This record gives sequence, structure tokens and C-alpha cells, in this order.
Amino acid sequence: MAHPTGLRRVVPAPRGDPAVVHRPLVINGRFLAQPLTGVQRYAREIVGAMDRLIADGRPWGPVTLLLPPDATALPGLVAIAQRTVGRHRGHRWEQVDLARAAAGQRLLSLGNAGPLLHPRQVVALHDAGIYAVPESYARAYRLWYRFQFRWFARRAEQVITVSAFSAGELARLAGVPRDRLAVVPNAAEHLERIAADRSILAGLEPGGYVLAIGSAKPHKNLAAVGAALAMMPAPRPRLVVAGHANPRGLAGGRLPEGTLALGAVTEGQLKALYENALCLAFPSTYEGFGIPPLEAMACGCPAVVARTSSLPEVCGGAALYCDPHDPATLAAAIGRLVAEPGLRARMIARGRARAGEFGWTAGAARLMDVIEALDR
Repeated sequence: MAHPTGLRRVVPAPRGDPAVVHRPLVINGRFLAQPLTGVQRYAREIVGAMDRLIADGRPWGPVTLLLPPDATALPGLVAIAQRTVGRHRGHRWEQVDLARAAAGQRLLSLGNAGPLLHPRQVVALHDAGIYAVPESYARAYRLWYRFQFRWFARRAEQVITVSAFSAGELARLAGVPRDRLAVVPNAAEHLERIAADRSILAGLEPGGYVLAIGSAKPHKNLAAVGAALAMMPAPRPRLVVAGHANPRGLAGGRLPEGTLALGAVTEGQLKALYENALCLAFPSTYEGFGIPPLEAMACGCPAVVARTSSLPEVCGGAALYCDPHDPATLAAAIGRLVAEPGLRARMIARGRARAGEFGWTAGAARLMDVIEALDR
């Protein structure tokens, strides 16, 4: 079963359209000076996959990744050059130094932002959360990014996003014309090259805990996980929360006794947690894509997700679903994994297959096709 974009994980190295004249492309490297979240993961993996496609023979004009002075170069690139430009940081670097360095060239910005006055830009807008769940964002952040999204809706050569759901939301809420929207999805295959760090599992019984990815944003709905587990009869699975220093505070204190709050974890530790959890509980009320369920499935961890926003599109029939506003449905889904013989094994198999339908190489090839089409 292919996912909605029709992309598949394993693709031959494309050779490009010989009729296309490849002009220089510069890439906004601000993501390499930012903490690693889903947006930065996307940028890193897409650029890395583009580099491999060009190195494998896909015709392309010179590509340069432009970095702010506080960025760390992306390791492993062989076909894409990297160059530090300017002296500012953050938004000022992006709006002033990057705009100057990219003058006259097409610019690819993969992280929800870019220099507003650059006239030839392909920009990735990952979701419309600043409109749909405004309570999850500070007012200044929300206003600045709403302004940028509206600007790019009118001025960008092309807008890319990560799911059909997000494309519809950006058209509806930000006014991006549908004929300038293209879907280039996320993937989870980056976990294949990461070694699991099992030291994080000390004191945890394999299959004896439910994993949640913590966040301070209200739409992540961590409180629903705690409420669901509190409804389950003893002996109930333990709750393990990764990714936030104080999940009790952000969940209003409604987490079961015995909850293990790990705070920030490394990618190796997260992989080990996925591989040994009973399941991932992900009752988020709004996602533009939702990388954690795909990562979990790639690691053999069943995912219980909300039947809302992009999650059915991404997970298909490979996840169990709940109503994010009714913790009893989440408790019931987790209980099925405990009580129904063979269900967990079936969900693991389905999850691995579903994760295999998404790939960074396919996404990068799709993006390069989209950029080529601008010059036809």
C-alpha cells in the first residue's frame, strides 16, 4: 500500500529531465543553528538525500548550503558545497545576510521561514498550527509566523509541505494557492543508522511501559495519556515520558504514580525506548505530519494515535486509533494490545511495512522534480 503522495521508499537514482537547464540553487542553512526538532530533522535529511542523488549522477546545477556563523556544518555532504556567510544570527541573519548572499539565485528554505524580500524562493511550511491551535504558541511567535506565511502565500515561487492534510490547511488558513503547493513528506529511516542506547532502559521492563513524547504545547495532549492509564485496571503499564523536563506541570499534575519523566533524551535513547515499549501513545489533537508514530512503527513499536488531522493519512491501517478528547478510547486501545493474543505482533508487522513506504530519498527526488518544473 503506497502512501497518499505515491512516493515509495526505494527508488532508482533519477537522472533528471535533460531538457531542463539547471540554475544555481542555494539552501537556507539556518536549521543547522537550531535545536533538533521535526522541522530541523526534515531539513537535514532532505538536504542529505539531495546530496546523495546528485553524487549518484542526477544532473543538477551547483548547489550551495549557506550557513550562519553559529551553525555546525552538515556532515557527509560531497556534492553540495557549504559556506558560512554574514555575521548576524537568527532572524537577522536570515533576513539580511542570507538575502544578500543568495541574491540572483533560487533559494530553498526548508524550515517555515526565509528572507521575505528574496524574489525566487521555494519554502517549506510544515503545518498551519499557528492558525489552528494558536494557544500552543506565544503571541509574538504566532504573529510573526502568520505574517511570514501570508507573505510566502503570495510571493514564494513554490510552497512545499509534508502531508495532503497540511496542504489543505495552508490553502484554507494561510491562503496558499493550491497550484503552488506540493507535498514532500517526512520519513523515519534516519533511525536505521542510529545505534540504540539501552542504558536508558534501566529499571524498565520490556513491553511493560507506554511511551509518550512530552511537550509543553497544549495540542500534544499529554494529560490524556495519564488519564487513560489511570482508567486501566492494575497491574497497568507504567508511563514513560520523554522530551520534556516537567511533564507533570504541563499535564496539570494528572499523571499516574510511578510515571518516569526522562526529560530530553538522545536519538539513541529514544530508539531504545521505542524498541522496548508496549506502544507509543500519541493523542495529539493537531499534527501536520506526526513523525513520532512513524518513528515508532519503524522501530517495531505499535502506535496508538488520535483519529484527527494528518495522523490517519500518515499511519493508515498500521496504527490503533483513539478519540483525543475521550481518554477512555485511548485506554481501550492500549488494553487491546495487552489482552488480545497476537494483536501486538500484527501491529508491529503492519507498522514496519507502513514506515517502509516513506523515504527521504523519494522525498528529495520529489522536491527536485518540483524545482525542475519551475524552469520548464
